[in-house]
Amino acid sequence: MSFFRRKNSRAAAPPQEAAEPAEETSAGTRAPGPVNTANTGDPVDTVNTGEPTGPGDPDGADGAAARGPWDLDEQPELGTRVDVGGLRIPARQGMQVRMELEPKSRRIVSVNIALGGSALQLQAFAAPRSEGLWETLRPEIVESITKQGGTVEAREGGFGEELLARLPVRTKDGRSGHRPARFLGFDGSRWFLRGVLTGPAAVDPEAGAALEEVFADVVVVRGTAPRAPRDLLPLHLPGKPGEEVAPEPTRPVLDLGQGRGPEITEVG
Repeated sequence: MSFFRRKNSRAAAPPQEAAEPAEETSAGTRAPGPVNTANTGDPVDTVNTGEPTGPGDPDGADGAAARGPWDLDEQPELGTRVDVGGLRIPARQGMQVRMELEPKSRRIVSVNIALGGSALQLQAFAAPRSEGLWETLRPEIVESITKQGGTVEAREGGFGEELLARLPVRTKDGRSGHRPARFLGFDGSRWFLRGVLTGPAAVDPEAGAALEEVFADVVVVRGTAPRAPRDLLPLHLPGKPGEEVAPEPTRPVLDLGQGRGPEITEVG
């Protein structure tokens, strides 16, 4: 759990398309805990992210490589990042970035990154000054998944405690099945970043390494506006603040949010 207290010490010191895209995830505009597999979604505009670069290797005070996720005030120079509002996503060779929308409001609610046959969903939320959210959100995620017939195992990972889930899904031939997903959490300075890994990265450490490094290099832009805990930090299309997204035909995807179906923009 020491990983989730790192925000205090830091504050004190001045793609390739993912295999089986039905695993793509989405969440609602507030509480990021509950998980739902009902869905609909649709593709929208495509935007080029520019030249991708590999991860950097900045040294900390002790000579060891520093690691995020990062607050905007402390971000290291790690190469090109894609500005999507509340998040700045590190670019990687072969990576695709998709923006997921809430159908009714047309509000962008999450970022989905496809790389090396796996996917990583990212969402950032406002958090209290005094404490993080991950400690209280983990039991909510566990309860939500188990109520739907899935299973969850808590374990220690590279960012502290994480959850390995088996989510209930319907197979192509109509039978019931399960699909693995790894839930990552990181408490920053008045913000919380959640990541959901699907595809091979959910169960294979080697397959998950590249997307874990993406998660570690994300910069969160909390802003100074007052926000209630669990409010989703605003997102926009890559490099296009405030741009509206026109409706398009729908296609089914897997929703890991609160019953809201994602709509997807390819950006890579």
